[in-house]
Amino acid sequence: MFPALSGKQNAAVLTVYSSLDEGLAKPMIAGFQAANPDVAVAYEDMLTGEIYDRIVRETDAGKKTADFAFSSAMDLQVKLANDGYAQASDLPMSGRWPQWANWRNTVYALTFEPAVFVYHKPSFKNEAPPASRAEFIEFLQKHGDSVHGRIGTYDIERSGVGFLFMSRDQEQFGDIWSVVRAMGAAGVKLYSTSGAILERVADGRFLLGYNIVGSYAADWASRYPNVGIVLPKDYTVVMSRIGLVPQAAANADLGKRYLEFFMSKEGQTIMARELQIPAVSPEVAGNNTATTMREMLGGQLKPVPVSLGLMVYLDQVKRARLISKWNEELRHQ
Repeated sequence: MFPALSGKQNAAVLTVYSSLDEGLAKPMIAGFQAANPDVAVAYEDMLTGEIYDRIVRETDAGKKTADFAFSSAMDLQVKLANDGYAQASDLPMSGRWPQWANWRNTVYALTFEPAVFVYHKPSFKNEAPPASRAEFIEFLQKHGDSVHGRIGTYDIERSGVGFLFMSRDQEQFGDIWSVVRAMGAAGVKLYSTSGAILERVADGRFLLGYNIVGSYAADWASRYPNVGIVLPKDYTVVMSRIGLVPQAAANADLGKRYLEFFMSKEGQTIMARELQIPAVSPEVAGNNTATTMREMLGGQLKPVPVSLGLMVYLDQVKRARLISKWNEELRHQ
């Protein structure tokens, strides 16, 4: 609980369900409460699947649910909206928000986070780290035994964002399975979290991490000088964390006010500077923003559009088929 700054008893309470760690969320909550001193905030930090399940369960039971939901599971957030569990939020920034980042003024992409290669800098004193998928394959094949067991990526069966990145890879790169086979031959290690991979890159147990969420990588690189980051030059997939106001929100007006703050110049600046998560708003420039990244990298960046296309792999048959192919190619040596 974050009590109302005014000290007002019986203050209105904004309830947030979020997959963002509470520690990271604090500057955003502080900024919102500075502008809304009579509002208390109940912040519930949970896994993406739990956010989806809880909103559906509470709504279906005729109960009230969160006023605002913020999640990195782009597919599940769009599914909530498509199935009638989210309401339209027509806000001052709605018309100016990038088209790919706004679905029917109901589901908004609020961050701009590339999938990057991470590497152990001291291990690349004599050669540049791979900067494309073709170079990544070449590096693994060239170094053979010396890289074996020292590559990490997400386990797409357990990591929602890992699955998202892999499904986009399949669309963007015709020869993606050659990358997966090369990782399998190199004894790739699979993890469900970014931190587990970045920790091993930081201390040199791993040489490379493939398709890691860039905001987490940047946070580690700022604290551990041995962590290097490459935005792959063939194409860089960009994922987003998505915000929405549930249909059964207890205080929908507060949920919309929080979403409006998230989309405002002030909120997006807090996110870029204090949370170290890149901002999507076209009004915010400078480091750690979509505007600057697009100026530098242009068409190399491939944001995942907020659209019904995200729901394709929620089809269990399609999902199982991709996972089966992934496992088969990893073992194919």
